[in-house]
Amino acid sequence: LGQEYKRHHDMSEADNNLLCGPRVLTFFLYLSDVEEGGGTRFTDVDITMLPKKGSAILWPSVTDDDVTKQEALTHHEAMPVLKGTKFAANSWIHLYDYKIPNKWGCTGAFA
Repeated sequence: LGQEYKRHHDMSEADNNLLCGPRVLTFFLYLSDVEEGGGTRFTDVDITMLPKKGSAILWPSVTDDDVTKQEALTHHEAMPVLKGTKFAANSWIHLYDYKIPNKWGCTGAFA
């Protein structure tokens, strides 16, 4: 109850300096139904996806014409869960290999 994330973006242009490169796509999977609230809201286009078990959203974090530039329209937030519990999973797809740089600690995860 009350779980939420404030408005944010999954890509920072500083990520272009990482060996794995920026996050180019976000895959978000809903693992549960939520009785009320808990949607994913794309704030700049005023679209909210409601959680439904088994459904997923895929969105770009970068522009089509330049993968080093942030896609301005995909700022988003996780709306508060008003009733029930939300379970979800996400995966960020990076421009380059993530596994080896992450193993070396070169992904910014330890900064």
